[in-house]
Amino acid sequence: MANTQIAAARNGTVTEEMERVAERENCDPEFVREQVAEGQAVIPANRNHDALDAMVIGREFATKVNANIGNSETTSDIETELEKLHTAVHYGADTVMDLGTGANLDEIRETHVEHSPVPIGTVPLYEAVKQAGSPEEITTDLLLEIIEKQAEQGVDYMTIHAGILAEHLPLTDGRKTGIVSRGGSIMASWMEARGEQNPLFQVYDEICEIFAEHDVTFSLGDSLRPGSLADACDEAQYAELDTLGELTRRAWEHDVQVMVEGPGHVPMHKVAENVERQQEVCDGAPFYVLGPLVTDIAPGYDHITSAIGAAMAAQAGAAMLCYVTPKEHLGLPEEEDVRDGLAAYRIAAHAGDVGSERPGARDWDDALSEARYDFDWREQFRLALDPDRARDYHDQTLPEDNYKEARFCSMCGAEFCSMRIDQDARDGGEMERLDTETDLESSAAADVNLPPTGTHRSGSDALPEVDACEESSVEHAGDD
Repeated sequence: MANTQIAAARNGTVTEEMERVAERENCDPEFVREQVAEGQAVIPANRNHDALDAMVIGREFATKVNANIGNSETTSDIETELEKLHTAVHYGADTVMDLGTGANLDEIRETHVEHSPVPIGTVPLYEAVKQAGSPEEITTDLLLEIIEKQAEQGVDYMTIHAGILAEHLPLTDGRKTGIVSRGGSIMASWMEARGEQNPLFQVYDEICEIFAEHDVTFSLGDSLRPGSLADACDEAQYAELDTLGELTRRAWEHDVQVMVEGPGHVPMHKVAENVERQQEVCDGAPFYVLGPLVTDIAPGYDHITSAIGAAMAAQAGAAMLCYVTPKEHLGLPEEEDVRDGLAAYRIAAHAGDVGSERPGARDWDDALSEARYDFDWREQFRLALDPDRARDYHDQTLPEDNYKEARFCSMCGAEFCSMRIDQDARDGGEMERLDTETDLESSAAADVNLPPTGTHRSGSDALPEVDACEESSVEHAGDD
């Protein structure tokens, strides 16, 4: 039997990682074990990732957020990549995917694993293209060699584009935006050039054996996901999803954990349908959604267009959300874009958890609302998702310390502040005073639904200070 989290769970064993997950999720370790054993949750935890602070991804747990980083041909130094990693973790990423395509990939990847308290994901197909020189020159031996190497380096989960098959390609002919997944387009190009079936599909069992040896989690890539609203829920997308369901079950037969990636552009009325269909087809395996963007008209604001869909997907049962930055489709995100993207997605994840009535999730909201009503500005800032941003906005117009005690802000002023008027009316009239107080210390919420954002028990001390990240940039979050 494989020495993996799912194998241990099926054998009735509660691992150290399950104990830690239960602590972070504020639940019974036995419940974690049951969810992992049934394939309804995954704990991405490569045995070679010593700095990892174990976490869980599953619909019965708090919704998680992934951030994509990685180098390019022009930005390849390790220090910059570590700054990107710290920026992502500091602003609340639960996992980080390294989508690097530049130089020194092995050294950078090993450094990420050495320092990261969150799971590290990769797309080995990118390195295969880089080594081969073009998609058409990739061989199955090269794919297996790179996958095994990355597993040995400590990568916790990998996107494997094994679900796109040769018979699916004609189904994309009527689309507006074709194949927008980078990995999907590479595999389609390979199959078109060679006239053969997807090599990742052909050697899938060998990949499972490698993953079982190192306890790497599958993130099955949705190579035919829609890149525009017009292409959402089409025959190509759902044909691949059926294959992903088959691949999920095959991985489970090898005692390998699986999550399944989901669509990028979906109109609002189709978001829940996508989640429900994936859960049915893939037997409840965790759904990892990329967005989804609910409109195509807002370049420069796609962290908003996608966070709307992400919140809806989280409420419907998606387990993890892949963030989108304001630079999506436009250019290389920088630190502030990453900050904005992660804020949007932490909001989406939290809103989804509140909407699905996750235990204790709303306690954070209630505590901040009480601080706001009491004009406890310092407590508002402390409880804010991004305390620095909240404080900076307040201080732009009322910077002096005495305004931290004021019963108004610059939006309404003292005379027209509704909360001040309400308080005064309660003090001198028949309406009851409001004296509720939420105790976050005793909240049933999971860690990610409690302040502060971006805290981990281990590994974070080895990361560079966030102040050193001012000049860094972060690789495009787009299609993997």
